[in-house]
Amino acid sequence: MKYKVHRLEIDMENEHVKLEHFLNNLKGEVVTIIPNVARTSLLQIFGGSRKIDFLLIVEKTV
Repeated sequence: MKYKVHRLEIDMENEHVKLEHFLNNLKGEVVTIIPNVARTSLLQIFGGSRKIDFLLIVEKTV
């Protein structure tokens, strides 16, 4: 088995269609999706809200 890791820059509030298109165009099987949660503002640092900068998508290839 071989695995490939993709990095997808995304704004989760506005680009769900981009994620759907990316996933539908993969040749292999999606193993997991890992969000990178960034804490950039004071409110985010204290846990009030969070922002996802990008996703790591692990694909199992043949």
